[in-house]
Amino acid sequence: MSAPIPQKDLVILTADKNAQFALRGLLTRYPSLGIKELRPDFFVHPEKDPGVLRKSHDFLRSFSQSHRHALIIMDREGCGAEQRSREEMEQQIETAMSSSGWQDRSAAVVIDPELDIWVWSDSPHVDAELGWTNRNPPLSRWLEEKGFKQENEVKPARPKEALEAALRVVRLPRSSAIYESLARKVSLSRCTDAAFAKLRQTLRGWFPLA
Repeated sequence: MSAPIPQKDLVILTADKNAQFALRGLLTRYPSLGIKELRPDFFVHPEKDPGVLRKSHDFLRSFSQSHRHALIIMDREGCGAEQRSREEMEQQIETAMSSSGWQDRSAAVVIDPELDIWVWSDSPHVDAELGWTNRNPPLSRWLEEKGFKQENEVKPARPKEALEAALRVVRLPRSSAIYESLARKVSLSRCTDAAFAKLRQTLRGWFPLA
């Protein structure tokens, strides 16, 4: 008897809700991504980044017959294997997925160091979403003054700590909604992160515009 034909396009496993909401927002930008419109199923691994690294194949095994593709998103920071490169981690996940029924239908994206690196760009939407519109000094200069980044750099070296500090100043709670809103608004051409580039290339390969 032949295996059933998958009826759903995509299942996405993330390590936390921040990443889930960021992907939700990003996938509303399907024309900019150069892909067809998708309605993926989202799941968060209960063991966060370490669980995603070691157990994605177990978590997603049962979806291999119902979904055409699987996308796994995690942070390198906090996964418990930071001595390894993001590429090595991606290969580990993809090899395990291939052996658990997915063959070449899955991809892992390990963000280095963490999701918050995607927040930072020179877009005015960043200042607005983080509550820094019309503040003095502007957010970029404040980050330099506080030592989070060097002059003329766009992204702070410790993106999560920089985000938390900036939000504390304006007394704005860090929430998944911020990630989703930024993903819906910031120009995708501004993001040059290698993990983001892999994500976009993978989606274009799987779900090209007709």
